[in-house]
Amino acid sequence: MSDQPNQDQVPSAPAGGSTVRLREAMSPADSVLWHIEHDPVLRSTIVAVGLFDRAPDWERLVARLDAATVKVPRLAQRVVTTPFGLGPPRWVPDPDFDLSYHLRRVQAPEPRDLSAVLAIAQPIAMAAFDRERPLWEFTVVEGLADGRAALIQKVHHSLTDGVGGVELALALLDDRADVPMDAPVPPHHGRPPGLPGSIEMLARAMADQVGGAIRLLGQVPGTAMHLLPRLPALVPSTWRLLKPMSASPSSVLNGRSLTRRLGVLEVPVEDLRRAGKAADGSINDAFLAAVVGGVSRYHSHHAANLETLRITMPINLRGSDDDFVGNHFTPARFSVPADIADPVMRMKEVGRRARAWQKEPAVELTDGLAAALDLLPPPVTASVFRSMLTNVDLVASNVPGIPMRSWIAGAELIREYPFAPASGSALSITLMSHGDTACIGVSCDVAAVDDPGLLCECLHQALGEVVAAGYRA
Repeated sequence: MSDQPNQDQVPSAPAGGSTVRLREAMSPADSVLWHIEHDPVLRSTIVAVGLFDRAPDWERLVARLDAATVKVPRLAQRVVTTPFGLGPPRWVPDPDFDLSYHLRRVQAPEPRDLSAVLAIAQPIAMAAFDRERPLWEFTVVEGLADGRAALIQKVHHSLTDGVGGVELALALLDDRADVPMDAPVPPHHGRPPGLPGSIEMLARAMADQVGGAIRLLGQVPGTAMHLLPRLPALVPSTWRLLKPMSASPSSVLNGRSLTRRLGVLEVPVEDLRRAGKAADGSINDAFLAAVVGGVSRYHSHHAANLETLRITMPINLRGSDDDFVGNHFTPARFSVPADIADPVMRMKEVGRRARAWQKEPAVELTDGLAAALDLLPPPVTASVFRSMLTNVDLVASNVPGIPMRSWIAGAELIREYPFAPASGSALSITLMSHGDTACIGVSCDVAAVDDPGLLCECLHQALGEVVAAGYRA
């Protein structure tokens, strides 16, 4: 899952180079994303492929990531389970942290282009994380035919969400090419050695539970006064948020597996903005309309009619004071008509339905619902989410990207393609702006999408149709 942002939102990096202070205990939202992987189909892996004008200087890159593990301690922490399950999982320093495991480099195979990079990224995206290590892996791909290089970035969703991931990237990137190399980091500097013992962890968990209960009791009167008059709206809205989904209306996108194929598309941001305005809407309306149109075209190639498409769209809840680690979103699930031929009318309708979900009363209960789900045994939590998500056709996400020119270790980032987890759906399609280009990543479950190349071509044609509507207006 990724995040549905405010179109004018610009992420910011931590100021002053200070170390980011983080909670040890996972939040309920992060814990749920950790536990639902009891079902591998719900694996919560975020992948991005950055394209650079040249290979980053390896020594400088290593120094930058080493320094980052001190500035952002989460990068050198792993997850441990609280004894007897008496509390949420906890982030603790990895006493065996080895940067060389998390930062790797390979040479691009033939044809040494972006398709070769995506071929390397596919098994990376499919593989589960080693749960005994910190939950991120970077792979530099050097030797592309045009002198360029790529950086495949993989992080677990419990570490951050889409918007937070962009803010984390900003903390690693430079605003010019000639930034001096980071100073060497002394061994274990800023990283408390060793793991807490079971008794210590249990004591910390119990202290957190007691403190949380006290805070909750203090909030109950005010919360009750706020919620009770709104129960007639909250109850059906909560059911719409959590209810199981019946079989997909699609006769094509039915299978589910662990095998993924990746593809990319590009379109000028201004073209999408112009198209959205033609429908009195936004960039996101144009993006969603193109996605719906492309999936509908794909069904037509399979001689199948598609009247309705089910979408999961993450709604960003991240505030200006939130750290860039952890998750601050709620997954909205809704159906849209897939048989509207006119692109402007399609933009209007899918935009109307998407915005309606942003106003659902249950959205404000996201943290509380996550806390309730996190109380269930992990296999039960995974089963609940499987019933909610696996009959959804696609995940559609729109993330505000990096608006300015950026470098790392002397190499300029020229594109960034995002790939959100499918979260049990047939495919995920994610847009991230990079400067004036909208970079779109497509991740297909091959059990549901038997011809990923054809799907990408259908999406390309639908994007062209939506863009053309903007120019005609």
